[in-house]
Amino acid sequence: MIHLAKRDKIHPAAAWGIRIAAFVLGLLVCGLLAFLMIDKLRNNPAKISDFYLSFINGISSSNAANIWMNRKFWVFLKNLALLLCVALALTPAFRMRFWNIGGEGQTLIGVLAAIAVSFYMGGKGKTALNPEWVIIPLMLVAAVIAGALWALIPALFKSKWNTNETLFTLMMNYIAIELVSYFLIVWVPNGSSALGELPYGHMPDLVVYPEKAVAPANKYLLIVLIVLVVSVLLFVYLSRSKHGYEISVVGESERTARYIGINVKKVTIRTMILSGALCGLAGFLIAACLDHSVNTDSVGGQGFTAIMVSWLANFNPLVMIFTSGIIVFLNQGASQISTTFNVSGAFPSVVIGVMLFFIIGSEFFIRYKLCRSRDEGKEKVK
Repeated sequence: MIHLAKRDKIHPAAAWGIRIAAFVLGLLVCGLLAFLMIDKLRNNPAKISDFYLSFINGISSSNAANIWMNRKFWVFLKNLALLLCVALALTPAFRMRFWNIGGEGQTLIGVLAAIAVSFYMGGKGKTALNPEWVIIPLMLVAAVIAGALWALIPALFKSKWNTNETLFTLMMNYIAIELVSYFLIVWVPNGSSALGELPYGHMPDLVVYPEKAVAPANKYLLIVLIVLVVSVLLFVYLSRSKHGYEISVVGESERTARYIGINVKKVTIRTMILSGALCGLAGFLIAACLDHSVNTDSVGGQGFTAIMVSWLANFNPLVMIFTSGIIVFLNQGASQISTTFNVSGAFPSVVIGVMLFFIIGSEFFIRYKLCRSRDEGKEKVK
């Protein structure tokens, strides 16, 4: 008597109402789980408010005088920006229905290329031969080119032999990891495979609080600004340019694209080069602004998390700012719960999983609705 039917359209207010309801319901379920699993809450139910406050405390220190002094908030912005940058990189390919699962590897290869330039050219530090203003642009160019080439390989195979891009890009992640492992063996002859922080190739800090040096603000503001600019530019590119139109048409139907004269192979290759280049940019930010080193975990799984960020935003670069914030908010809030209530690392993962289940599930009800067969029959008669 009841079946699922795809919605023709839904009012934006109704869609956001479903999302907010799902988020609130997820919080309630997490609170119930916390009450059942955490002794502090089970013995004193009144402290359930502390559980929800932990989410806020995960991104904001209560003792901070203002936003510039709030270390947790700047860490939140930094994590949001990096995750957003990788999600932006994957979006052009996803809009084309090219399922690029290789964001992790493309970003990691960008980190490796940037660090390679710093390692081999930065030995003379800030001498006249290799000053920082020369090394840093070369690191950026190397990272962007490396990421683009890493994405170009599966695009060429897809265009010529119609290979499965999902498996191909996934396997390229593991090749990138092994390449990093190889170069660490070469660069660190003592066998520790720990390169350490290189003293050169550092992006300059933006001084945003002259009276008192605030490391997080000075260190992370540049990353936030760069990714914000990239978000706007990519939105304009996808929604207002000829290339963006061609990407959308290819994503809707390759037959239609060919019929109206679009070169599908050219669009596929061009779009994947852009996708890989943006991943390379994310790798450069990690190498030059944050770690100043490389290891197999430099990207930290953000290439896979970014897939969900892009999907939840329906491939809209501006909406991704919000979806990235939600994911980072949940991650930092869950970590704060672990600290506040002294629980094992498994419970925060459960909290994140439950919340993501409800958030992703809300998208299903936005796209589909429950119908009674009898009602549908009446509508057809009318």
